[in-house]
Amino acid sequence: MLPPLRIRDYFKSKFRILAGSVLFLLAFSLLILLTVFTSVSGAVPSAKLATAGQSKSLSDAYEAQLYALRQNELKTALKAYFDRAIASGDIVGAGVSIVKGDSIVFSGGFGKRSSNSETAVNQETVFRLGSLSKGFAGVLAAQLKDEGKLDWEDRVSDCIPGFRLGDPKNTRKITLAHILSHTSGAPYHSYTNLVEAGLPLTDIAKRFKEVVPISEPGAMYSYQNALFALSSEIMQKVTGQEVTTLLENRFFKPLDMHNATLDNETLAHAKNVALPHVRRGTRWKSINLSDNYYNAIVAGGINASALDMAKWMRFLMGHKPEIMRPSVVSEALRPFIEIKGHHKYYQRWPGHRASYYGFGWRIHKFEAADGLLEKTIWHHGGSVNNYRNEIAMYPEADLGICVLLNSNSKIARTVIPDLYKLVNQVYAQPSFIIAQQ
Repeated sequence: MLPPLRIRDYFKSKFRILAGSVLFLLAFSLLILLTVFTSVSGAVPSAKLATAGQSKSLSDAYEAQLYALRQNELKTALKAYFDRAIASGDIVGAGVSIVKGDSIVFSGGFGKRSSNSETAVNQETVFRLGSLSKGFAGVLAAQLKDEGKLDWEDRVSDCIPGFRLGDPKNTRKITLAHILSHTSGAPYHSYTNLVEAGLPLTDIAKRFKEVVPISEPGAMYSYQNALFALSSEIMQKVTGQEVTTLLENRFFKPLDMHNATLDNETLAHAKNVALPHVRRGTRWKSINLSDNYYNAIVAGGINASALDMAKWMRFLMGHKPEIMRPSVVSEALRPFIEIKGHHKYYQRWPGHRASYYGFGWRIHKFEAADGLLEKTIWHHGGSVNNYRNEIAMYPEADLGICVLLNSNSKIARTVIPDLYKLVNQVYAQPSFIIAQQ
């Protein structure tokens, strides 16, 4: 049994919620009655306009208050989640962005940029993205296709002299679609070691004549970095521009992704950078920035902040049609090949039914909590230089989540469904309950 003071506090809390709910319902009912009265009365037109204007002002004010309250509730929940992860030693720092509709409802940071200092991560702190870079390549290729500059069926060997995988007949079958979807037929991670060693892509392309295919092109999903990166050579050939220029002019500048960079030199001299970390026993130790994957930009060489990624997600979800039509973006996000099995971390997410790969993106189908509808996640993970990142968008909910970590933490495997659940809890609360908090 509760002590008398706890009982009194309990009933006070319940009374406040009930009283607030009643007041809200009375106000809302009055607003409806005023609107109905105005529409059926013989009031003069000017009075009608005044009442309509007052109703709209009340509605707008309420929506603004509700938005602010939910945003604050979300920020509090996110802080609690990441504070626990920091306290338990799971992470050092995190850049986090949440987009809902056309609004960036959260963009910020938790923890530290380096374990050796007290400098805090914020929304402008830059992380290396790793394979989140692949999503930029797929959408860029979709835009160039829409402009008639290339096609998914363009043969890699026609664009990159010296490329060969298997015999000449097999080589001629390999298209841009195959290398963007990891279905060229090459063994898993073929020549990733050469990418990490810094060899030029044109030299790596010639080495594939030594690789024995494991399947026909288009028949099997087998993740690649080197082959995926060759897509930038094709895009450069059809446009006459380096892929760095294409990314800057078509995405970073129009979207005001002002922290996004594409080279090690700029990152090394930036003031607000989250350093990578490795675990040493029970502690995290910061390590140096590496220069690998900047020879393969579209496979893993983009750097960006949480705020940059919020702007990127908002664009991908169709809220910047002046930059690119949503139908063009969807070209990169359509399933091309099924990712079979159940051993991948994302295949263990709640409600998971099936996973596919498009062009630079994973597409998951999952069963929502109500069990009535199959829903979609556009997703990718990224790991480079001991950074570990996740991005996911839920198109039916018009929701985007991105988490950038400066440590290769196990939390990355579950952070997306964890935050999806957290966001749903905030937005599922009745508005009159939120208004009392």
